[in-house]
Amino acid sequence: MSVRDRILAAGGRPNVMKLTRREIGRLAATGVVSQLASAMAQDNDRKIGYCPVGLGRVSDNFIRAAKDSRHARITALVSGHRDKAEKIAAEYGVPAKNIYSYDNYDAIADNKDIDAVYIGLPNSMHAAYTIRAAKAGKHVLCEKPMANTVADCEAMIDACSKAGKKLMLGYRCQYEPVVNLRAIELIRSGKLGKIQTIDTGSGFNIRPGEWRLDGKLAGGGPLMDMGIYALNGCRYLTGEEPVEVKGVSSVIDKDGRFGEVEESLMWTMKFPSGIVANCATSYGANLGTFFRVYGTKGMLLGEPAWGYEGLRLVARIQGEPPLDEPNPERHPAQFVREADHFAECIMQNNPPKTPGEEGLRDIKLITEIYRSCGRKV
Repeated sequence: MSVRDRILAAGGRPNVMKLTRREIGRLAATGVVSQLASAMAQDNDRKIGYCPVGLGRVSDNFIRAAKDSRHARITALVSGHRDKAEKIAAEYGVPAKNIYSYDNYDAIADNKDIDAVYIGLPNSMHAAYTIRAAKAGKHVLCEKPMANTVADCEAMIDACSKAGKKLMLGYRCQYEPVVNLRAIELIRSGKLGKIQTIDTGSGFNIRPGEWRLDGKLAGGGPLMDMGIYALNGCRYLTGEEPVEVKGVSSVIDKDGRFGEVEESLMWTMKFPSGIVANCATSYGANLGTFFRVYGTKGMLLGEPAWGYEGLRLVARIQGEPPLDEPNPERHPAQFVREADHFAECIMQNNPPKTPGEEGLRDIKLITEIYRSCGRKV
């Protein structure tokens, strides 16, 4: 591959930083460097057009994030409520012709304003709308959990792969620097010694009438909603995949909310290194969101760990001064990072940090946990 071809690989977005001095000198003589610099400047100013699918609470977070984003903008909307979509469209400068319903959703294929869709629908709808977006030639940023079944996750990955489109899962905490990424850094540095155990909790007291209490829409109870933060968190904190999972679930409150999903669930995971994680999630009690990592030389506490704002990391490590570090960022900063990361992946033709395979791994583990609780999956 020639020098020019090599630096124009990955979708024609150059990485001049990886060139040698000799290569830069050769290219300067031909005027290619100035062309590349111009292309890079254009990329820095470019914004990817996102089309949120579903205009509920989670999509509202993403839409608000677009205002602060460097590389994302809202260019279209999909909703079953035209009046609601029109209000949002007016606020964000989306033309009326770019408002779609679920019935004419496939027509997004003909709209060049749309580079990617953001799937913020109930869990059971993720697969169908991801697959339809891929067939329409659009990249997909899908909220977690990826889908209700392993088969649906695999179908989503296959559809995007066949269409040559990127698929990213909205694991926003994997992009949060002060608590989650800092905890990973401290663990990997060895400052905590050998990690022994992890404790996590995530949950709240859910209101009656939430779609998350519908077994068909949600695919499960708090494990699918809040518990996935603990599950995914243990995986990225350890950098390992569990070799054994065991769970137990219960319903305590007989108030009609939990006829189709569990109220509370606890599970353990054992990792190849021997680390054991103990995780709890609930729709019946406010557990907040936290992780505690215990090593032979100290401990880390993230609390809150997975909320939208107000996160804090505390560390007590032998030979180190105490650490108590809050993340001062305000919501929707995590969604901004998410939107920009995927936009940059699209522009530079890079794989996202949290691809479809990441979501698939969580759903496989969730399926195992439910089976261990005696639930048919």
